[in-house]
Amino acid sequence: MTEILPLKAWRYNPGLNSQMEELTSPLFDVVSSKQRESLYKNSNNSIHLTLPEGDNPAKKAKRVLDNWKKEGVILQDILPGIYVYYQRFSIPGKSKEYCRKGFICHIKVEDWDKKVVLRHENTIARAVGDRLEILRQTRFQPSPTHGLYDDPEFLLEKYMDEAVSVPLYDFEDYQGVRHTLGVIHDAKIIRRFHQSMRDKSIILADGHHRYESALTYRKERKAANAHHSGQEMYNYHMMYLTNASSKGLKILPTHRLFHQIQLSEKTIIERASPYFTIKVVADPQEIGELIINKPWAFGLVFKNSAYKIRLKPECMQLFDQAIPKVVQQLDLEVLHYFFIEKVLGIPQKEQRFSDKITYERNLNRCHHKVSSGEADLAIITKGVTMKEVMEVAASGYTMPQKSTFFYPKALSGLVFGSIEEEDAEFPYEMYL
Repeated sequence: MTEILPLKAWRYNPGLNSQMEELTSPLFDVVSSKQRESLYKNSNNSIHLTLPEGDNPAKKAKRVLDNWKKEGVILQDILPGIYVYYQRFSIPGKSKEYCRKGFICHIKVEDWDKKVVLRHENTIARAVGDRLEILRQTRFQPSPTHGLYDDPEFLLEKYMDEAVSVPLYDFEDYQGVRHTLGVIHDAKIIRRFHQSMRDKSIILADGHHRYESALTYRKERKAANAHHSGQEMYNYHMMYLTNASSKGLKILPTHRLFHQIQLSEKTIIERASPYFTIKVVADPQEIGELIINKPWAFGLVFKNSAYKIRLKPECMQLFDQAIPKVVQQLDLEVLHYFFIEKVLGIPQKEQRFSDKITYERNLNRCHHKVSSGEADLAIITKGVTMKEVMEVAASGYTMPQKSTFFYPKALSGLVFGSIEEEDAEFPYEMYL
């Protein structure tokens, strides 16, 4: 059973509404180094809570938060609400516009084995640790995770459409994505949201690291509380929920970069040849187009050369892991098993901890990092489908880390969620 609560949100002071584009920031795991340098210059930008600087970033985030509250940079809304969030966007390189509709609320944190919230990909251990420490210090969420529910009848959209018709914010970000935020305070309508979600499972689309840190934090607080009831605010987590039946859900690929690989290009090609057919690519910039619609096909980019590689079908019988076929046959599972483990020698059980692997969504940046020597090589991938995400989540297994990039990402700083008890005082029974 999925339990949601309206959010008694903290938001930027209304006097700053005209500056929302300068105050919001990309999520911690997608913001580039150049973006960070620019955003840090604004002392009120939300990046100071999501990705704080310094030797002890979590404590710095706490100091920033306390100062913002004291100085009135952020204020808490008097009433809890369902915050409706629409994103209008086009896929990079294409003109068609989409609208992703959803709402932000608190959702009760549940262990994976309860199958209330379903994950579809693995996490990077270091990133979970960073998120957990910031949560411990601040008890505050500057950005929602992203969950999917399935409602083919679109029962909630009429209420959401009405809410965004009188927006709190409506602005365009640096990528050209238009962000519109509205709010629902009507208790009767909020009850409909609550009732509609009760019989649904949630597939975690984005925010596996933050949700996992919320799980760990809840366990810590529960163990330390002899009077734990399950209704304390540490049992809740801020999430942006969107309808999986919507056409506004788009998933982009995330490519793999490799560092300090003690293998020559010749050796890598030799070690890959038993598993993959390998063809030289004359123009590395075309590599993304050459692998589209071809299962188990990837681009392999070195400083001065590039290849299209594709798993030989007969090699699938060498897959010796006891995992469902729907997971085994995923492009990224094939990549992480046959290339990253068998060819590069990084065991799958170590990959989520490895400093030798980084992740990059932007294809041009992949090519630049390899040509400049910042990375030894890159693997260019394709995006997974929504059908694959739902099948993997239902199987109880996970894809490799950074398998999906739901586009666009929710912004940090539109609304802030607190799990401090004093911030949540309200008779929530009226919404149940």
